[in-house]
Amino acid sequence: MMSSTKLTYLFDPLCGWCYGAAPAIALLAQQRNIELTILPTGLFSHSGRTMSADFAEYAWSNDQRIAQLTGQIFSAAYYQNVLQAFGTPFDSFTMVQALAAVAPLQRPTALTALQHARYVAGRDVTDLAVLKEVLLETDLAPAAGILDSEATKQNAAELIRQGQALATELGIQGVPALLAHAQNGKTKVLPNAWLYEDMAKLVEKIKAEA
Repeated sequence: MMSSTKLTYLFDPLCGWCYGAAPAIALLAQQRNIELTILPTGLFSHSGRTMSADFAEYAWSNDQRIAQLTGQIFSAAYYQNVLQAFGTPFDSFTMVQALAAVAPLQRPTALTALQHARYVAGRDVTDLAVLKEVLLETDLAPAAGILDSEATKQNAAELIRQGQALATELGIQGVPALLAHAQNGKTKVLPNAWLYEDMAKLVEKIKAEA
């Protein structure tokens, strides 16, 4: 029986480059012989930042570079309803809450749904009411039911603590980051470029390194 390759994906739900890596993460989550854990690092959680004209211009410029490299969609609805919604929070903690409410194996699916809601549908995924709708639409009704519970908030904070601890241990400054855990206990940070390159070869390259 082939042993599983254990991977950890460090990310933030509001990170544009993490959205750019979404096809790679979705592919890895579907592999039978890969155990994928996704952990938020809290990069944009409780940031205190709100959307502004200057930040929107910076974000949109960065988004265009990501779109050119990855083919991911940053829609007009996203530009108009999210980036131009000045004064709304730029804070990913509620999205981490939504992921914390979901069973671990379902979190990659939930993350994809949250990213699509923001970048394609142009919905405000910092709003708990919107997040509840997205979870229900993704057939994750149990998660929607506990989204705003105190236990879910604590679980979200714990996931961020774990992600931050792992990033600090490995000297990782930003996200996304993909880690491979070897059977000897060692962890290797895989090249970020792999998340944006030929998907057909991604699993093969990871298996060769892990």
